[in-house]
Amino acid sequence: MSRGRGPQRGPSRSRTQPSAAAQLKAAFVLLVGFSGGLIAFQSDASLVVIGGAMLGGIIAGGALLWYLVWILAD
Repeated sequence: MSRGRGPQRGPSRSRTQPSAAAQLKAAFVLLVGFSGGLIAFQSDASLVVIGGAMLGGIIAGGALLWYLVWILAD
């Protein structure tokens, strides 16, 4: 009886696929950005203002994420 490696499993996760942590970070930034756009949309703003609010929210979300990572990094 030999103890082989057993059945081959699928390929390991590719380096091109983002990790779960990176996906969570991107989702956090997009959530903050889209919430700014939704607030502008609910106040009957023009499309330019909604786009600006989303862009500002994405920038703010990125800054918030950077700050959280900076604080939590030991």
